[in-house]
Amino acid sequence: MLNRMELIRIFSVAAQSTTFREAATRLGTSPQTVTRAIKELERTFGELLFHRSTRQVHVTAFGAGLALQARETLERVDQLFVANSKQQDQGLVGRVGITAPHAIGKLYLTEFLKPLMREHPGLSIDLSLDDQLTDAVASKIDIGIRIGAVRDRRYIARTVARVELKIVAAPALVDAVQRPDSIEALQRLPLSMLMDRNNGRPWPWVLADGQAFLPASPAFTCDDPETEREMVLAGLAFGQMPSYLAQPFLSEGRLVEVMQNAAPAPSDLIMYRPQSGPVPPRVRQVYDHLVNSFSNPQIFPQGKH
Repeated sequence: MLNRMELIRIFSVAAQSTTFREAATRLGTSPQTVTRAIKELERTFGELLFHRSTRQVHVTAFGAGLALQARETLERVDQLFVANSKQQDQGLVGRVGITAPHAIGKLYLTEFLKPLMREHPGLSIDLSLDDQLTDAVASKIDIGIRIGAVRDRRYIARTVARVELKIVAAPALVDAVQRPDSIEALQRLPLSMLMDRNNGRPWPWVLADGQAFLPASPAFTCDDPETEREMVLAGLAFGQMPSYLAQPFLSEGRLVEVMQNAAPAPSDLIMYRPQSGPVPPRVRQVYDHLVNSFSNPQIFPQGKH
């Protein structure tokens, strides 16, 4: 029999998942346990929390409001334990291992960590930049940041932001050529192509409805997203890049977006951590600080929900 706090924690994860099976994977439990917990809460509140179909679930309006309250409640409970732990009196001391994609790590994560490290000089951050999913357990990683689903049962994962893919170019290049409105039109233009630095294969451009293509004769190819962005900013090619790379320059007018209607659905920016064992206060505080930072659209560009 689950207690009320366990029911709320299961519901909070389910509200951020597309299926109860996905929620169960994140929680390290069975889909049946998630289903039972949701049914118990629905009986308790006398309200439907999810619209269910054979393929996915959608949180109801009542459920969405309850999910927000649930997250706030769980965070207050977590902070209660952090604030009163024995280690809190000693300040935040010790190692916290973090992994993140290269561009996010260099452009955002280090900036988010600086004030925390200044406030807690005893904190030791061990940062590993890798565009692939890192085996957090084997690599002694306490906190991981990734784009896309994390379904490994060993981890607790949380969506903190949405990332859009945008096709962009410098205004001068857009003015010099015909603005593209299809894959065929794109293929006739100078395009950049990003390579996977782990296996040397090209990353395909992704469009709506599952369409994808590779530039047939790319004008520029490299394995570093920031370098690719520099060439796009220089007006030498069109490129497809995530919103966290493009948005600052779109806001300044140094880039313009094309083919907005063909953009794919946004992806999740996930923060995850191993679920085995207690979470030390230093890890919990760094995790909460990063969740708040990446969730803030004022400092990290957010995709549409």
